[in-house]
Amino acid sequence: MPDISSKKIKLKFRTENMRQKLFNLGVVITSLIGFMEWGGGNSMFLFEAERELFSNAIVNPASVIHPMTLLPVVGQCILIITLFQKRPNTKLTIVGVLCLGLLMGFLFFIGLVGLHFKILFSTLPFLCFAFLAIRERGRGRKA
Repeated sequence: MPDISSKKIKLKFRTENMRQKLFNLGVVITSLIGFMEWGGGNSMFLFEAERELFSNAIVNPASVIHPMTLLPVVGQCILIITLFQKRPNTKLTIVGVLCLGLLMGFLFFIGLVGLHFKILFSTLPFLCFAFLAIRERGRGRKA
């Protein structure tokens, strides 16, 4: 007679890993919709800024070396790596979220203090997914 309890454990283990991967993917995707505005009527989403960052990196690599440009990109790369792991690594997830969270938290603060609602609301999906990703990692460890 087949052991049903071991099948339930395997199924639960797979769904927990998939949920963790979906939260990590959500963090990456929602980080791309962060919105920035600055003087002279200039504005852009983070996915546009990343496109410009990569195109400038080819021409002039020294122009893109700054912690506020490199850390979010590194965070995205780390979180994308966790998507291909059998079980997403807790430390990589936390480091990736923190790297992205520096920029998104800064944008949230700017939106809150300056009452720039476009900036403020563009960061909320990221903050929700980041909270869920970290919370899910904590749950997986306790079980």
